[in-house]
Amino acid sequence: MQHKLSPKLSKWLIGLSTTLILAQASASSIETFEQCQQRFSNLADNKGLSPKIQQVIKTLAPVERVISLDKNQPEFAQSFAQYVDKRVSQYHIKHGRIMLKKHENLLSSLQEKYGVAPQYLVSFWGLETVFGRHKGKMSVLNSIATLACDKRRKRYFTSELFDLFHLIDQDTVKVEQLSGSWAGAMGHMQFMPSAFKKYAIDGDGDGKIDVWQSEVDALTSAANYLNKIGWEPSIRWGREVRLPENFDFSAFEFDTRYALKKFANAGVKQINGKMLPVADIQAELVLPNGYQGNAFLVYRNFDVIMKWNLSKNYALSVGILADKLVGSQGVQPIKDPKPLHFSRHQMEQLQATLNEMGFESGKPDGIWGPNSRKAIRAFQLKHSLVADGFPNPEVFSQLQLNKDS
Repeated sequence: MQHKLSPKLSKWLIGLSTTLILAQASASSIETFEQCQQRFSNLADNKGLSPKIQQVIKTLAPVERVISLDKNQPEFAQSFAQYVDKRVSQYHIKHGRIMLKKHENLLSSLQEKYGVAPQYLVSFWGLETVFGRHKGKMSVLNSIATLACDKRRKRYFTSELFDLFHLIDQDTVKVEQLSGSWAGAMGHMQFMPSAFKKYAIDGDGDGKIDVWQSEVDALTSAANYLNKIGWEPSIRWGREVRLPENFDFSAFEFDTRYALKKFANAGVKQINGKMLPVADIQAELVLPNGYQGNAFLVYRNFDVIMKWNLSKNYALSVGILADKLVGSQGVQPIKDPKPLHFSRHQMEQLQATLNEMGFESGKPDGIWGPNSRKAIRAFQLKHSLVADGFPNPEVFSQLQLNKDS
């Protein structure tokens, strides 16, 4: 006897079958590390790399800790206050000034040739490795290979790995030199292989490029890098500013540039209360911890810093430390730096909820980036909240999201 299924049950079974098929397809599409190595080997053959690189590929091994670190980068997991407190410390300022003096002649010549003021090069150095103290001891090859086998940023890290293979194949670097950060950054200034390949320079004239041991090579390479990616010698990175109490947030979108004069007309002043300078330049308003925190106007060189590291907290820290190295006040004192009031998971929930309501924040990833700022600002404007684009407690409350869940 043939039993006829109800339409509802049939639909459920079809849906279950589809889900299982998709799950199996997804599982089968995940590479094992051995399959990934074979992909590297085939690609190396196609690119005409030498047998030496094939031997290197055979020695690669995954590093489980790298994936965990990639998911918890401090640029996105720490509040602005926490981030700056750790990276613009009294130690950074004191030793940065020592390095400015130690390399005074070199830095002066680099400024003349590449247009990058000494305090910026030393600031990058301080943030990247605390002036060479923490260059990283992990295997760059294994770290990058691990990330090249992870689906999240497979294409980017595969490209970085093959730039590194190219450097090895050309004898520009030796395998035994290749220690660095969990993400594959190398030397005093933490160059990724692609940056090393394009911009690294033999600054001390000894016939080799050694960004690990030679401070001269590292600083020269950094100056060349910044110059090539658009550093403008005639302007600063930006400055901390003071917003008036009646500042009209609706008149300024974030991640957008406006004439400096427009900010002056809106009542924005320098942090010391003086008027903004009169200059024909574009500026962007950055509020890294919301309207109740610090406010900055940033200029074109801020964008150049972000080409080095795509984090506004990082770029702000480079500028702030550079200012402090030459005696500027820097940011207003931050007492008892507190963590973000939301977790990455809670931020994902917020993004998903905004998407459902029609405020497009992109794929929920737990990172407060440009799309999230735009979506949050649109939501705030609609609900008569302060439109600072920041995931303030008021936003979570208005959306009835339980931040403890």
